[in-house]
Amino acid sequence: MSVEEVCSFRKESLIPQIEESTEENEAPKSRLVTILDDIESRVERFRRGALLMEEEKDLLFSSIDAVRNSELLNDLGENDKEEIMHYTERVSSRCGTVEISVRTVRNQMQEESLNQVNGFIDTLVVDLHNDPFVVRERCISYMAACGSRPEENIDKGFEVAVLGCSLDDQKRIRRRLQGLLNYIEYFHKIKTVDD
Repeated sequence: MSVEEVCSFRKESLIPQIEESTEENEAPKSRLVTILDDIESRVERFRRGALLMEEEKDLLFSSIDAVRNSELLNDLGENDKEEIMHYTERVSSRCGTVEISVRTVRNQMQEESLNQVNGFIDTLVVDLHNDPFVVRERCISYMAACGSRPEENIDKGFEVAVLGCSLDDQKRIRRRLQGLLNYIEYFHKIKTVDD
């Protein structure tokens, strides 16, 4: 389901409708369960759509960051560069006005596992500027623990923490690690050019 599909609502679908009449052979409870099953499937589609919009927002911010760090800026004069940076800030601010939030219900164990995973990833980010090559390898081992790169060495501690997380969180963690790896690889290119 694309973002466009999520946003294209039919007016009549926005009006709550419950068919009150029941078939002669259908018990009221059975009819209500059928209605709730239908609503539940619509809720899941709605959540998936919101998650897609969250991903789209993250992608937009990543694209804005890519423009901010583009080597093409070096080819511009000071006035043009300043104009592009103002434009970038305006687009970034506009994107920031959109808030999309899909809350994930977690039990205590899942909450603790997610905190552990966030600690692992935060350490990667902090260590990135000290030793990007080691951080890149650790990030790849974390992705392997998520099943994203089964051919790589798996970080067992990270794997245990990830497996304790909810399925929604596991998907987000994979996306977060992929984004971090993309950034690290971009950072390597910058380091190579600067050195």
